Amino acid sequence: MRKQPNIILINVDDLGYGDIGCYGSPRNATPHIDQLANDGLLFTDFYACSPVCTPSRAGLLTGCYPKRLDFQLFNVYDPKSPEAPKDQFVVLMPGQPEGLHPQEKTIASVLKDAGYHTKIIGKWHVGDQPEYSPLNFGFDSYFGIPYSNDMGLQTPQGIFRQMEYTICPLPLMEDRQVIQEQPDLASLIERYTCEAVKFVSENASHPFFLYFAHTYIHHPLYAPIRFLQQENNDVFSASLAALDWSVAVLVDTLEKLGLTENTLLIFTSDNGGDLRSSNKPLRGNKGSTWEGGQRVNCLMKWPKVIRPGRVTHEIATNMDFFETFAEIAGVSVADGVIRDGHSLMGILTDEQSKTSYEAFCYYAKNDLEAIRSGNYKLHLKTGMLVDLDSDIGETTDIAEAHPEIVERLSRMAQQYREDIGDDATGTIGKNCRPKGFVKEFGFCTEYDPDAPYMIALYD
Repeated sequence: MRKQPNIILINVDDLGYGDIGCYGSPRNATPHIDQLANDGLLFTDFYACSPVCTPSRAGLLTGCYPKRLDFQLFNVYDPKSPEAPKDQFVVLMPGQPEGLHPQEKTIASVLKDAGYHTKIIGKWHVGDQPEYSPLNFGFDSYFGIPYSNDMGLQTPQGIFRQMEYTICPLPLMEDRQVIQEQPDLASLIERYTCEAVKFVSENASHPFFLYFAHTYIHHPLYAPIRFLQQENNDVFSASLAALDWSVAVLVDTLEKLGLTENTLLIFTSDNGGDLRSSNKPLRGNKGSTWEGGQRVNCLMKWPKVIRPGRVTHEIATNMDFFETFAEIAGVSVADGVIRDGHSLMGILTDEQSKTSYEAFCYYAKNDLEAIRSGNYKLHLKTGMLVDLDSDIGETTDIAEAHPEIVERLSRMAQQYREDIGDDATGTIGKNCRPKGFVKEFGFCTEYDPDAPYMIALYD
């Protein structure tokens, strides 16, 4: 019987399309990440299902548009006065009652049911209450932080301090326990990588799934001194160099354990880069539905299956991991639940295979803002039509010259509105599911003015 392949999914936080060498960066040296492209498959048209992290991660885990899960916009409650929300935000804030619904299947629960050992390292960010622990969604173990690294104790200049949100010490967690508050962010890359090596080594004789959700390169950035010295104190490039080092360690570990041939290694990002990144040649950045907000890097290495040095221009998304991993593991996920992703096995195994996407939707908050079909993308609020094959930077409106394409994409958009909804037009989707909500909720940590925090305040 063929041993089920191992799967390692590296999900970087806020990596820009043009931040790494194999996607054209002249600034950052990422030789080990680039080698994944040389050894495997590079996607030019790979999309995150949201331009911000919480919805994108929910879509990655479940294979669904976040809007289908009611996971695009979140209420902000005061735990001391939980009667009504005081605000809304595009990602989950600490100590909130909302999260991924406990009944949702995830890539981890599917693989665990197929006999895989599963682990998440790094950023979770789909709910920080005990009911939303990764251990409740198919992961055997967890080491990381439950939300973004800018949600710890901040200087007065920190964005959430300025927005007057309650911020508590950043929790570093092992399984269900907080093992440190306000960790040194510069140390996390090494701690995470050591955890990854330990997990892979301990499961070398058993099929495993590792979801490695890096803290980098989300701000605030703190880089190990070795990489700061190497990059002349450029903290951004130093952080990418540390990320590249981590990939090198994982690749080296697989090689030494004889696991390279039977391991699918994926490298991608949860959304486009922010203003400090480069999304060139794309327009826009994190948070927007321009290409720079959602078109992201994706590299896949699997020596037994993928010919080295391949490039594909077919549309694919992070929602596709769910169906792909299920097919790899040899299990059926035909359970009557509506999902939006497609298996990528055709693209991985057949160089002539075409995308399964008739259309791809770009949602921001609960608004359907754009739709792509083939090489054409229609911005629904402005009516701008672009040909992404000839105009990747979305500079030229060709709607007037192609009214038939505008009409076709508009009809497709309406079908998606009726399916999963659109607040911009007041359309309620017929096939949506609720997010989770717990009645009793609170923060993982509380500020103690006398505590000897490693880092008193993140800048």
